[in-house]
Amino acid sequence: MEPAGEFYHMENGGDQSKKASMGKESWNNGIRTAQTMSNSLLRKKSDPLLVSKLRFQMLRQFLANLQEVILGTKLAVLFPAIPLAIAADFYKFGRHWIFALSLLGLTPLAERVSFLTEQIAYYTGPTVGGLLNATCGNATELIIALFALYRSKIHVLKYSLLGSILSNLLLVLGSSLLCGGLANLKKEQRYDRKQADVNSSLLLLGLLCHMLPLMSRYAAAPGVLIADSTLQLSRASSILMLVAYIGYIIFQLKTHRQIFDSLQEDEEEEEEEEKAVIGFWSAFSWLVGMTLIIALLSEYVVGTIEAASESWGISVSFISIILIPIVGNAAEHAGAIIFAFKNKLDISLGVALGSATQISMFAVPLCVVVGWMMRVRMDLDFSLLETASLALTILVVAFTLQDGTSHYMKGIVLCLCYTAIAACFFVHKIPAPLDQTNVKLGLKPSTGISA
Repeated sequence: MEPAGEFYHMENGGDQSKKASMGKESWNNGIRTAQTMSNSLLRKKSDPLLVSKLRFQMLRQFLANLQEVILGTKLAVLFPAIPLAIAADFYKFGRHWIFALSLLGLTPLAERVSFLTEQIAYYTGPTVGGLLNATCGNATELIIALFALYRSKIHVLKYSLLGSILSNLLLVLGSSLLCGGLANLKKEQRYDRKQADVNSSLLLLGLLCHMLPLMSRYAAAPGVLIADSTLQLSRASSILMLVAYIGYIIFQLKTHRQIFDSLQEDEEEEEEEEKAVIGFWSAFSWLVGMTLIIALLSEYVVGTIEAASESWGISVSFISIILIPIVGNAAEHAGAIIFAFKNKLDISLGVALGSATQISMFAVPLCVVVGWMMRVRMDLDFSLLETASLALTILVVAFTLQDGTSHYMKGIVLCLCYTAIAACFFVHKIPAPLDQTNVKLGLKPSTGISA
């Protein structure tokens, strides 16, 4: 038996191995998401012979898992940023250093969470595996948002989620179309419009739910207080958005899975047959541990973002909307561009549109509902500048993808749109609400990003 198979059997036993084999077959025949394929490009195979000669079985098994989880990614060079961030906090280094190191440490963790959910999916089958990927696909952004909600930093929460949507729709998709077009100048790049249409419809629905509270605020008569009615409208709209997202998951995993099967057909023809490299309980334990580390680093990011803004002379809005999404999702973004180079735009579109849809239709309304439970006045009013940027972004992307073909000029347009929005938030110093004052007084914020 090969050494890798030996470790695999040690943890799971023969029966569980057969189950994993059956789960692997059903997982491949099910939905392997574009985000999972994108992250897989940054993984590297480890050599089991390095630990196979150790005498103690438990030590051998632990080191084998450590080798797969920690060293099994090309981003492993960034893992030292995690202990450095903890040390910087312990020894009271500059808070901007804590922010920077925490942000760098989140990059490999996001990719490893994707790897671990895929390992668990080998045992649970396509439905549970698809739900895991749908839930954990943007775990980093969601955890940062929840910590911002807990600290009542509503402006950081809204900025970071908005930035993730804009980054996926303009920067990731634009870079993919640009690089793919330049690398395939003599080929016509085509993609399946059906999945793009589904995601565009959901993004437009989310945009409608964002615009209604904003329009209600501007349509109110002077002197009329509508904060409570806007909050109630946001909560009702959030419930509808979550219902729509649940319908999207059923649509993707069950009723119309053939639309999304096209994402993986070409990839499965080229890649070698994959199998689970660690056992179920090991994957589950590592997933819990890394989620806790992400939570710790997210707390550092949320707690030090104002200090980083003051030290660097950059507004909190620019850091939250531009820097955090770029660094936090670097692994997924790089994978999407690599697939575009290979003329596999369906996967690149699945990464960009799928992540944007998940943030818009799941993460944002979930934060509203959780804030409702915590009695924090989190609403869908993202203010005029932010909502207008989101609306124009969705419209530009919808027009760009309407014909089912691509060339590098489309990528240039999307990248320039993202640059223009980034420049806008860089020069427009939006004052942050007095969230921290409210926290110190034991109060909850009553407004959105800005008045």
